[in-house]
Amino acid sequence: MKRHKTLKLLLILPISWWVYRMANKYILTSEDREVDLLARTAWGEARGDGRWGMQAVMNVVMNRVNAGKWWGRTVEEVVLKPYQFSCWNENDPNRRQVLDVTEDDPQFKQAVALAKLALKDNLPDTTDGATHYHAAYTSPGWASSGQQTVQIGNHIFYKGVA
Repeated sequence: MKRHKTLKLLLILPISWWVYRMANKYILTSEDREVDLLARTAWGEARGDGRWGMQAVMNVVMNRVNAGKWWGRTVEEVVLKPYQFSCWNENDPNRRQVLDVTEDDPQFKQAVALAKLALKDNLPDTTDGATHYHAAYTSPGWASSGQQTVQIGNHIFYKGVA
């Protein structure tokens, strides 16, 4: 009987800690949550391309928000829409890093600063209105229906995608 209780406790404690940690992580104002999600998305998608790559991803997110189409009308709706930003896909190996990163990481700290600018409409659009992008080493079918605007780092950006 005692062994059963100990095993149960060993299973429940890590789960409880994780739920507590995740709940407190997201007890934020709606503005803080938007900053956090935008920064995590840009960091998750383009940290390898540095400041300019992360800024370009934020530009795409904000262009989608401002378009107000099926992508969503808020940063949260846009970035968490299934299969739009791979870093949020359940099976993406990068997702755990996106959830765990803190401002101790200099690139994430930079992403947070950029996200604050983006949400105040003070981040220049380096993508010329792009609403889509893909890694340069891929060729998705949708790309041929849009107009390529720019390549920044390892990503190619498009607007007017059908």
